[in-house]
Amino acid sequence: MTVLQPQALPQAAPARVLACGAFLKNRALLLDGRTAWWSPLHGDLASPDACMALEASLATLVDRADGPIAAVAHDLHPDFASTRAALGWAQRLGVPALAVQHHHAHLGVVQAEGGLGDDPLIGLALDGFGLGADGQAWGGEVLHVAGARCNRMAHLPRLAQPGGDAAAREPWRGAAAVLHAAGRADDIGPRFAPQVGEPLVRGLRQLLDRDLHAPRSSSAGRWFDAAAALLGLSLRQSHEAEAAMALEAAASRWLASGRRPDLPPPSLDLLPLVAALADEPDPGRGAARFHLALGQGLVHAAVDAAAAVGATQVALGGGCFANRLLAAEVTAGLQAAGLTVHAPRAAGCGDAGLALGQAWVAALQRVAAPHAADLATMVD
Repeated sequence: MTVLQPQALPQAAPARVLACGAFLKNRALLLDGRTAWWSPLHGDLASPDACMALEASLATLVDRADGPIAAVAHDLHPDFASTRAALGWAQRLGVPALAVQHHHAHLGVVQAEGGLGDDPLIGLALDGFGLGADGQAWGGEVLHVAGARCNRMAHLPRLAQPGGDAAAREPWRGAAAVLHAAGRADDIGPRFAPQVGEPLVRGLRQLLDRDLHAPRSSSAGRWFDAAAALLGLSLRQSHEAEAAMALEAAASRWLASGRRPDLPPPSLDLLPLVAALADEPDPGRGAARFHLALGQGLVHAAVDAAAAVGATQVALGGGCFANRLLAAEVTAGLQAAGLTVHAPRAAGCGDAGLALGQAWVAALQRVAAPHAADLATMVD
């Protein structure tokens, strides 16, 4: 039997929506008035058991609805099991299946929990991966959210991911991509061959030289990984975010002494900063430089974006904001600039809470286009 967990919201949703959640750390949700009904955590949808559990939860959520469901929300990625589940339930219910871009949904969580309604805001969405509106891999985004619409205003540099998904498990691959992009490709072999083996490094160098099987991503998570690998803190990960946590811990220890590292001018262009970490003798100082420079770059970009559109509020979303050092640096900088900062609450900043944002954004979309038979994500 599926046990649902209610979450009270400060503002009633504009429409009743069933949301199928993320691919990783999946949870489904029914947004109904001022209550968000959560399914149990199903885990990653790579297993048949998790997919079956999601289907069971969706059936329970549909039965729980206190009236007709207006739409079924899902991720923009067409191949996710949660997307297929959403399409099936939308057909059964005779309602639209609404695709919500991953990072827009992260900000939707903040809107729903903060009672922000459809107020315009600038969003900083940082995580490991989400399919972007342009079909590319996103994960380090500055977005303008207004009503049901979401416009991309800036992003972190797109870093090659040699080996594709393997780059998320092996941070040294992203570090090699940084060296390659910085014109230091000949440093890749001497730096990493002793740890991972000459044949593997030689093959990866060929991928980068030929631009083969090395998709690019603006993911903040992959930049964290590359920085950790260049500082010798993590070459391979045994669990998710291991490299990022090691980087945060090293930075926090170094900053605890009251020191502050020299920083470049604020910028989202991380390549020069991260490439220089290859020559940093003090991993703690390098980790601190990375965190503070990234934080200042994000603040600078958000302040510029807010001024451009006349926004006064900034929302922080995505799993990278579980990093307390980064979150504190960004929050302090934005507040010093006179902006109001909002962050996720009970749902959390990671993918386990994404269904709430999907549902909220889809509810706004449904109200914005109530007669559409089928709506795509409203991201420009």
